[in-house]
Amino acid sequence: CWEVRNHNSSEWCHFIRSNPDCQLEGGFLDYLQGVFCVFPPQLLPLAVTLYAFWLLYLFIILGVTAEKFFCPNLSAISTNLKLSHNVAISLATPSLTSSLHGVTFLAFGNGAPDVFSAVVAFSNPRTAGLAIGAVFGAGVFVTTVVAGGIALVKPFTAASRPFLRDVIFYMVAVFLTFMVLYFGRITLGEALGYLGLYIFYVFAVVLCTWIHQRQRREGLAPPRPWEPEMATDTEEGESSGTNSGDYGEEYRPLLPSQETSLHILTSALSPLDCRKWRRKPWYWRLFKVFKVPVELVLLLTVPVVDPDKDDLNWKRPLNCLHILTSPLVCILTLKSGSYGLYQIQGIFPVWALVTLVGSVLAIAIFFTTSNEEPPKYHCVFAFLGFLASAMWINAAATELVNILRTLGVIFQLSNTVLGLTLLAWGNSIGDTFSDLTMARQGYPRMAFSACFGGIIFNILVGVGLGCLLQMTSTQLVVKLEPDSLLVWILAGALGLSLVFSFVSVPAQCFQLGKAYGICLILYYLAFLCLALLTEFRVIHLS
Repeated sequence: CWEVRNHNSSEWCHFIRSNPDCQLEGGFLDYLQGVFCVFPPQLLPLAVTLYAFWLLYLFIILGVTAEKFFCPNLSAISTNLKLSHNVAISLATPSLTSSLHGVTFLAFGNGAPDVFSAVVAFSNPRTAGLAIGAVFGAGVFVTTVVAGGIALVKPFTAASRPFLRDVIFYMVAVFLTFMVLYFGRITLGEALGYLGLYIFYVFAVVLCTWIHQRQRREGLAPPRPWEPEMATDTEEGESSGTNSGDYGEEYRPLLPSQETSLHILTSALSPLDCRKWRRKPWYWRLFKVFKVPVELVLLLTVPVVDPDKDDLNWKRPLNCLHILTSPLVCILTLKSGSYGLYQIQGIFPVWALVTLVGSVLAIAIFFTTSNEEPPKYHCVFAFLGFLASAMWINAAATELVNILRTLGVIFQLSNTVLGLTLLAWGNSIGDTFSDLTMARQGYPRMAFSACFGGIIFNILVGVGLGCLLQMTSTQLVVKLEPDSLLVWILAGALGLSLVFSFVSVPAQCFQLGKAYGICLILYYLAFLCLALLTEFRVIHLS
């Protein structure tokens, strides 16, 4: 499909429509036909600009959905499964349940955009390079730029055993992926091996926590400094998935009052807090303006259960509406709406059946519940919200992969370089700001541990699950053939950065300062220059 730019501009549209390699898998919009058939050739820069803005907005959609809807519902599910969702505990007295939650539910919530992007990219052999580039590129970026930035912001002493454990597991995961790329395929056993290795990692984390607990009780292990978890929500004081009516204790009335269902609905659907709006700087307001449409659509379609609230975030009129909207979102976003538009017996569409059943259930729940007290089955809304937010993330990730492939065709860039730059940067930007903020506020050890612990989930589950879902009963092998020298440079750069940290951190007695941070950042800049020179064939194999 790259060859479209080599033809005369009058032939672009015909080439795109007649070439099977130019057909995008899934998605609601055909970006290739849009840029080469809808826009005239002289307006190609305008089309690219619009696509770039839409790409940024897709990253906003992914971030808002994961942070305010996907993660809170995961937390509520873990609570209903009797796992402690409160990870903000003293590290001096770690609990097994919180460790298990941190490496399963919390990792899944934080890594959802990366994993969904990888799963979508692996679904098509033409875009598998995006997934490989994103998984490796994000790994290099986080373990060099973010880890180095933490050391620059706040020199600190790293936790020795967790650091060594995470780096060793990550190096094993990178080696496995290197071998898969070398052989050019991944089998069913190897895909299951990725997931099995992550389960073993979870077991190792829980076992290390248990050993440390036992040593503390016997007085053999020194107490660790108290490092409570910092909130990742940049909008301080705003609970995930809440609405502008929840202003905190100081704004609540002294005497309870009966609110009408209409007032509850309107306040629950308002994503703006006027008090916060007035005291925030202009750039926060500008960013909020872009987020408001996304938050409003998500509030309409995704229920959120908050175990930390007395009413569990029960909003009767809105939650009854969710009984209708959430299933509709699920069927209309699955396979780009093909299941939702399917007609039963060629007469009755599936979406109409879901609307009918959802309306009946919503009316029944509305007349059998009250505004003041959530029903006993309210926990079901957490599972519904988890499913609906996952479908939103999957839909946004599909559009993201398709638009990145389109930009690759326009600029004649490989999927690998797009994955290691735009996709990796976009998925890592939230972690970067949260980790650096955490370090600046005095918790560098926690931020540094997150650099190595979180990306283990992304590579093992992203590659393992992404390839596993593409296998069928007749095809138990997924081909992952490297498309250029750049893939090997990317894999080698990630492995070398891990070896550097594995050797240099213990050599410094785990005392990490500015020199370590500068070395990591310079290493990433050198890697990026090498990758770009390879992409533009300044460096190539004869």
